[in-house]
Amino acid sequence: MQAAIALLLLLLTSCSAHAQSMPAEFIDAATVVDGLVIDMRYFGADNFVGKRIDGYEAPRCLLTRPAATALAAAQRDLARRGLGLKVYDCYRPARAVAQFARWARDVADVARKPDYYPDVDKRDLFRLGYIAERSGHSTGSAVDLTLVDLKADNSASFDPAKPYADCTANVNLRAPEGSVDMGTGYDCSDVKAHTGAKQISSNQRRWRDKLVLLMARRGFVNYSKEWWHFSLPGAGGQAYDFPIQKSQ
Repeated sequence: MQAAIALLLLLLTSCSAHAQSMPAEFIDAATVVDGLVIDMRYFGADNFVGKRIDGYEAPRCLLTRPAATALAAAQRDLARRGLGLKVYDCYRPARAVAQFARWARDVADVARKPDYYPDVDKRDLFRLGYIAERSGHSTGSAVDLTLVDLKADNSASFDPAKPYADCTANVNLRAPEGSVDMGTGYDCSDVKAHTGAKQISSNQRRWRDKLVLLMARRGFVNYSKEWWHFSLPGAGGQAYDFPIQKSQ
């Protein structure tokens, strides 16, 4: 009987989560950020888990209106320099955060270790701050992004059949990002991916500094262990779990 009740509660909770709709304070960032490049990694299999993540039913960058407006201002700042923004992740449903936590605890699943955390024991991902039980992404106030040189050839794309080097390797050996060379790939769990890492070239340092300064001018704060992660203080509070769906 207890097992049946537990199953019923689980089903009701799941139905409730899927029934949630996007709150009025959220918008599709692409509708206000001119020329925003979308590369939503959790919508596909090109990520550290190796498959589409729960709640990602469409490749959309959803953010609170203040965060999207600030991002639009950053994009305008860049346009004058022949640069643009590419987003890897924006709003992240709470169910996706929970999936990451489950994945991190499954120490037997190390299929993507050679690509995303080659020098880190998976059991240390929580302790080192690469995986967390909660995420600011779920409030709609955080975004993972990089810079794109609009004058460069950014056509290279991920090919699952190719044997790429790990995320810390030379840019010509690791999986293509279609962006400037920041020294590591996106979602690389390694000290080299820390924003202030010393193990990168002077040119990679200039790109990181440019990104941090650009985002700071519009109120965003960087997470020191991920050069790509920025949050806008005060732009979100509650963590949400509505799925990312196609626009109606």
